[in-house]
Amino acid sequence: MESEKRPWSYHLANLLRAAFWLALLLILLMQVFGGRAPEKQRAALLGQFEAERKSRVIAMIHRQEGGSILGVPVAGSISIDDSEAVLRAIRLIPPEQPIDIILHTPGGLVLAAEQIAKALVERKGKVTVFVQHYAMSGGTLIALAADEIVMDANAVLGPVDPQMGDMPAASILKAVEIKGPQRVGDEILILADIAQKARVQVAAFVAQVLSKHMPEKQSLQVATILTEGRWTHDFPITVQGARQLGLNISTDMPRTVFDLMDLYPQGGGIRPSVWYVPLRRPQAPGTPQQPVPGPARPEGKS
Repeated sequence: MESEKRPWSYHLANLLRAAFWLALLLILLMQVFGGRAPEKQRAALLGQFEAERKSRVIAMIHRQEGGSILGVPVAGSISIDDSEAVLRAIRLIPPEQPIDIILHTPGGLVLAAEQIAKALVERKGKVTVFVQHYAMSGGTLIALAADEIVMDANAVLGPVDPQMGDMPAASILKAVEIKGPQRVGDEILILADIAQKARVQVAAFVAQVLSKHMPEKQSLQVATILTEGRWTHDFPITVQGARQLGLNISTDMPRTVFDLMDLYPQGGGIRPSVWYVPLRRPQAPGTPQQPVPGPARPEGKS
């Protein structure tokens, strides 16, 4: 018996399904194999930096990258996974060997940042933190543990005042002070109690970290300034502001750090929001830079 002819729409649907799964397979293959090239470039550049500095380099860079499943950008922050990885790396480094930390982070979990800072402040070898753009909140806490902080002239640090969810601990205490304990609910009073404990705990930890490089009185003063909530949590502490606090700040940022950051592109956009014509590097000291011939090449900047 002759088989019944199927309508053309049936064959079209099968063709579309096959095309969809083929496209999905190609995307996954590109994610798996295409993402290895930047990793090799980063590893090579980190190795070059270690050779130049005769140190061990640890990079903790949180950016949105198109390296997750199907290219969906994921924003990063300091997590327990980060602290575990950094602590493992530190354990493998001889106590006397210098460590260079390349930081680019909006902050994150206080516990994770404190674990990293404690491990760094206990090092015998010199610890240098490089901040090319920003190291806020928990990132600043890690930077405070360094013997030297190298910042770009436009880079910033930030306050380390504790946050209770999306609310600053200092603001919670201020609200209770203004309204009076009798006019707020039990939940707010409990939250205010936790906020007060958090402020004391973070301030004590920061003072302990700073005491490696400062007299006790100065470390307590700086710790109070950074944790009491006198600024908003995203307040930028510039190079000048950091120096006024007594931190050991240098602006002699190696070119390799900038090159490494270029290998962590900001993802999420169809096209970059910033366009410019890149310059050719000089071949020798004193040689003027010349524009690269040809059409402008887009590059994204955070």
